[in-house]
Amino acid sequence: MSVDFILPDIGEGIVECEVVEWLVAEGDVIKEDQPICEVMTDKAMVEIPAKADGVVSKLYYQKGEIAIVGQPLFAVNEDGNSVPNNAERIADQATEQTSNKVSATPTVETQQSSSNGQVEDFLLPDIGEGIVECEVVEWLVSEGDEVKEDQPICEVMTDKAMVEIPAKSDGIISKLYYQKGEVAIVHQPLFAITTSGGEAPTNNAGSDSTKPAAPSVKSQPNDTLTKNNAASADSTTYVNKKAVASPAVRRRAREMNIDIRQVKGSGKNGRVYKEDLQDFLNGKQRPEQTTSTESSAQAATTSLSEANRVEPIKGVKAAMAKAMQESVSTIPHFTYSDEIDLTELVKLRKKLKPEYEKQDIKLTMMPFFMKALSLAIKEFPIMNSQPNKDCTELTYFNDHNIGMAVDSKVGLLVPNIKGCQSLSIKDIAVKVGELTSQARAGRLSPEQLKGGTISISNIGALGGTTATPIINKPEVAIVALGKMQTLPRFNENGDVEARQIMTVSWSGDHRIIDGGTIARFNNLWTRYLEDPSTMLMAMS
Repeated sequence: MSVDFILPDIGEGIVECEVVEWLVAEGDVIKEDQPICEVMTDKAMVEIPAKADGVVSKLYYQKGEIAIVGQPLFAVNEDGNSVPNNAERIADQATEQTSNKVSATPTVETQQSSSNGQVEDFLLPDIGEGIVECEVVEWLVSEGDEVKEDQPICEVMTDKAMVEIPAKSDGIISKLYYQKGEVAIVHQPLFAITTSGGEAPTNNAGSDSTKPAAPSVKSQPNDTLTKNNAASADSTTYVNKKAVASPAVRRRAREMNIDIRQVKGSGKNGRVYKEDLQDFLNGKQRPEQTTSTESSAQAATTSLSEANRVEPIKGVKAAMAKAMQESVSTIPHFTYSDEIDLTELVKLRKKLKPEYEKQDIKLTMMPFFMKALSLAIKEFPIMNSQPNKDCTELTYFNDHNIGMAVDSKVGLLVPNIKGCQSLSIKDIAVKVGELTSQARAGRLSPEQLKGGTISISNIGALGGTTATPIINKPEVAIVALGKMQTLPRFNENGDVEARQIMTVSWSGDHRIIDGGTIARFNNLWTRYLEDPSTMLMAMS
């Protein structure tokens, strides 16, 4: 029976991709997880594996054509009895073709027998919705190290969080496919492990023939060199060995007989556009040549003065930059500030703190701020709403998922505590402690970062008093807490006394919230904090 293989989602927002290379042909015998083809999205090269054993009965696209997500990519006859009589010949041919076509990259799941054990490639798993690549931040083991099942092998950083990758089984690390700082691709080999108690295979010193090839984030294998690129490989320096370009631009480059790796892109992050290809063809760009003279000149220049350090913006910092830019450019912000007298709340926290410590719970001021915020939202549900993209509809959320900005080692993160309306102050205190420690270690899961409905930024922890916070889009409001200060204030009798004062700064989406609404909402929130007994009554 012939079954269509449907091209799956291969990245957030990606609806099509270019078929770069078929690794099998119609009639080939294939195995489950065997790489079938390579496709190129606007973000990365992705290898598509088979879902089951069978015989390839139909390839729906030609090399270079655009395949559509959710549509058939190829068909497989999964009925083992339908394999032709010459199955052995076909299987041998398939093996030979596959080994020839993917010689520059490990397959999705490579297994090699060894006199000392079985060498298996560990494939980088899905680590978040829409995430197709991540940066290798730190290897926690070295080649030759013995590891145990579930032992952390490396730390990788996506554009959302730091993730620890554990071993799936006991064994010995035989190969690390990436260097620290390189970008690893989801579903591609991350490292190789020798199982069954074997020892890691040893390469002969100075021999490249026994070295496994690098993982498959690579330039187009069939890009042909133009006459301008006739210089020897030793003298040619590619502008970017991993050229950034859309499938359409890559296809155009092949039609023009241009090696896209030598084209200097004019777009963001060096992205190559069709105009860049034309400029290259017209001689406005020249292939980079590295000569001993140029090298000497560069060395001399460097020796005269220390070069400025250039550091790429990537990972969490890049995601934050993009999110903040989008927020301020699409949401009309307005700011409202006030001060809160926290004297009574400070006394209550001091009284409760020893009891919480006995239960190994750290009681900060944040749980009180969050619970009071949730109680105020019940009276002003618009503060817990989100507009659609065109701002034609408004969704009111039943759950109060309150986010808190954390200054982590990988950048600004905003995890949120789900369902604060149903949690006690004690429950929130436990979750605040867990999220804070995980965020500062960069080990938050994507789920902890999604679904927030309103946010708190505690700038006062670093010493600030006021701020103009940027809304965590698509939320409609955020509040910045200033540092708490002991300041003189007049009491009811007109006498001056020391009070614990904090300035708070709200930013609201002026399309949804007006000044009167945020002022009344803040007044209710302030009342709960200044008189904790009213908060306790509202919770009952």
